[in-house]
Amino acid sequence: MRIRALGVIDDAVVELAPGFNVVTGETGAGKTMVVTSLGLLLGGRADAALVRNGAERAVVEGRVELAADSPAAERALEAGAELDDGALLLSRTVSAEGRSRAHVGGRTVPVSLLQTLGEDLIAVHGQSDQQRLLQPARQRGALDRYAGASVAEPLVAYQTAYRRLREVATTLDEITTRARERAQEADLLRFGLDEIAAAEPREQEDVELAAESERLGHADALSTAATLAHGALAGDPADPDVVDTSLLVAQAKRALDAVRSHDERLGALADRVGEVSYLLSDIAQELAGYAEDLDADPVRLAAVEERRAVLAHLVRKYGTPDGGLAEVLAWNERSGRRLAELDGDDERVEGLQAEHESLSQTVSELAEQLSAARHAAAETFAKAVTAELTELAMPHARVSFGITRTADFGPYGVDEVEVLLAPHPGAPPRPIAKGASGGELSRVMLAVEVVFAGADPVPTYLFDEVDAGVGGKAAVEIGRRLARLARTSQVVVVTHLPQVAAFADRHLVVEKTVDGLVTRSGVKTLTDEERVRELSRMLAGLEDSELGRAHAEELLAAARNGTAGREG
Repeated sequence: MRIRALGVIDDAVVELAPGFNVVTGETGAGKTMVVTSLGLLLGGRADAALVRNGAERAVVEGRVELAADSPAAERALEAGAELDDGALLLSRTVSAEGRSRAHVGGRTVPVSLLQTLGEDLIAVHGQSDQQRLLQPARQRGALDRYAGASVAEPLVAYQTAYRRLREVATTLDEITTRARERAQEADLLRFGLDEIAAAEPREQEDVELAAESERLGHADALSTAATLAHGALAGDPADPDVVDTSLLVAQAKRALDAVRSHDERLGALADRVGEVSYLLSDIAQELAGYAEDLDADPVRLAAVEERRAVLAHLVRKYGTPDGGLAEVLAWNERSGRRLAELDGDDERVEGLQAEHESLSQTVSELAEQLSAARHAAAETFAKAVTAELTELAMPHARVSFGITRTADFGPYGVDEVEVLLAPHPGAPPRPIAKGASGGELSRVMLAVEVVFAGADPVPTYLFDEVDAGVGGKAAVEIGRRLARLARTSQVVVVTHLPQVAAFADRHLVVEKTVDGLVTRSGVKTLTDEERVRELSRMLAGLEDSELGRAHAEELLAAARNGTAGREG
């Protein structure tokens, strides 16, 4: 992973290896920026405040090795990304103005795709995650996740039935509590439907009547114009001196026909003049018929205007000027359906009540299945976490689940789930938020994550100072447990504890240098000698302390021997 212009980090390359990777450094050196970079790369929220002061943008680029059949690889390929020798290239850019861009496999993608890939690639566990897991809803979700299909399958069926039950209950409540309003609505609809039915409007009737009104209102002018046009085309029998257009065209046709055999082009023109002659004759005949048929009928005109007034009244009440009669007819259709629905309330109530009773029974049965599955999973989960706590220097601690029933159905059943901890024999089980110290809470959360790793593994785990508040032997046991987890997954740990760092396969240190007024941080992979110096600094605060170096070397040797002994 390469990080540029992000917070205190100017330009750094973070090379994470398979197995156990640890990130250390002095306070304020930028360890958190490494975690933030991974978060951005996997779809975390972009913030302009993350961009280094004076830089135009912050950039995080990463190369993730994937199995060809992994869910992340399939999702990336579906989005059009390309793999580079089995690896997926990810990139996230955040501008100083707060704009964010994401790239996957060489293609620009929505940030949501990074988030989806992140769910398949990495499990992030930090102190903020601890606080979230203290919430009962999160603990129920954690138990459901551990239970897998035994809870997931009935939960899907339960939520489907539960949503429908809520819809039916809401509809019944609306019908019964708003009965008066619905009756008034039905009366208004019935009045409007009766008024429209009495008028019996037809589709496009308003358009047809408007055209007829225009024609009848100008009948005299239309008749005069048609008669004059007919005379100009066909002549006037009462006045032989008037030369009509058809006679002139006929003369032109005869003149051309006499010589057309001498030139094909002229012959073509003669044919076209002939077509004009036929066309003029047809038009003249139609004009004669039009003038004869046209009749100025004041009675019909009055009837048309009266009908148009009736339709205009309907449009004003049930439509709009732009929509016209078509909108009135649409209102009529919608209102008919709505009235049928309102008139059928009694029958509908009976059907809804029957459905409500059936759904209530179904939801109750599925809730019982969920509870039974959760109790079974809780017992197994609690035993597994308790066993992990024994490995984490809490041999007498006991974890259990308090599962109580709520009075009403909820979206996840009727169970309230809470993780309980008895830190030593004789102590009553109490909610972990109240029954665990800071160090104990860190170990409980680590134990939970380790148990999850067996039930729902992901390729990479990121632990951000989950060992806060822990020291001594407990810290050693946490380091050993993380090393075990790293046998099957990549583990990245940001820590301040040398006992944890000693177990790492690769040790990265975030270094801070001050150059004038500009602070820059880089990430360096330590050699064996440099690792001794860093552990000495973490132990004694002095890199070159002989006592600190001796202690660091002893710690490294113990970690190697302890891990090897456990593996054997």
